[in-house]
Amino acid sequence: MPEQQPPALFDLTLTEEQQMMRDTVARFAESEMRERSRTSDEAGHPPEGFYQRALELGFNMVQLPEALGGMGAPRSPVGNMLIAEDLASGDMSLAIGALSSLSFINAVLDQGTQAQQRTWLPRFAEETLHQATVALLESQAGFDPGSMRTTAKRVDQGYELTGTKSMVPLASASEVMLVVAKLEGEGPAAFFVQAGADGMHIERQPYMGLRALSLDTVKLEGVTVPADARLGESFDLQRLIDLGKIGLSALTVGTCQAILDYVKEYCNERVAFGEPITNRQSVAFMIADIAIELEGLRMLTYRAAARAEQGLDFHKQAYQAHLQAADKGMKIGTDGVQLLGGHGFIRDHMVELWYRNLRAIGILSGCAIV
Repeated sequence: MPEQQPPALFDLTLTEEQQMMRDTVARFAESEMRERSRTSDEAGHPPEGFYQRALELGFNMVQLPEALGGMGAPRSPVGNMLIAEDLASGDMSLAIGALSSLSFINAVLDQGTQAQQRTWLPRFAEETLHQATVALLESQAGFDPGSMRTTAKRVDQGYELTGTKSMVPLASASEVMLVVAKLEGEGPAAFFVQAGADGMHIERQPYMGLRALSLDTVKLEGVTVPADARLGESFDLQRLIDLGKIGLSALTVGTCQAILDYVKEYCNERVAFGEPITNRQSVAFMIADIAIELEGLRMLTYRAAARAEQGLDFHKQAYQAHLQAADKGMKIGTDGVQLLGGHGFIRDHMVELWYRNLRAIGILSGCAIV
């Protein structure tokens, strides 16, 4: 009788569907994003028709129920995390924009009622591009999502929202956004706000990084929404934040992988004093450190996503992954620039762009919800 093998305790083997999606997204990231990221950054907007081409990958509709026009696959934080990682290997700005509607979809699938899912989600199964977004972050020092200044109060018509949200991806292009506010007397809640609502003003702000992404400030001055615009029967703000932290960590993994691949090739080809500079221990050790820190970040991110998918508590793991992403992601970006020497400071090489984008990871919130 053959000896029985113990069950695997930690299995990173992808399903056939996950591997197919990864292969598809990776090809798209290389052909549609990496090659255009520099010109998009310079222009301050994505390539013409980019979001429509991203829609054709189908990841928005994979987890939509068949009754809503989707493919009916189970909601998968792991699958969404892998999509975020692979898109970011092409360009983080374009990745966040491509994931904006998916973040909205995931939030509604995760915490919305069936009636709200039937109302808001079927449009994302169409071939026509529909944009949506989530508005959580506020422009205040030490922003605490549990102590938001954006407020909601009950009125005869439903709810009235007042406050300002910052760094909201694609707010000006979105048909609907999910606005998180502090409901008087109850605590955090989220509300569907449609484009063109009276009292809502949107203004794009320029930032150091993520220049190809429209990051907007949304001002709400007594915006009224109906009673059924409140998301779900109850709202778990911490869960929304933690799922966003996993997505941001995945974006960091993808961007840092691009940096590692780039500096390995550059340093192997760069010759100084008659030999490749990777023959110098200081260079080789720095590249090795990037690889080690990246792999550690990847494992933290994968573990958090896996626990979320299994229905286990993942708050600590999501926090650890995002903390590591903000810290080590910035270090990897800095080391990538340093390894290129003077070339790291000029715009002929992608490392300075990746460095600028990675600086946003520590302050973003509510983007890339998996």
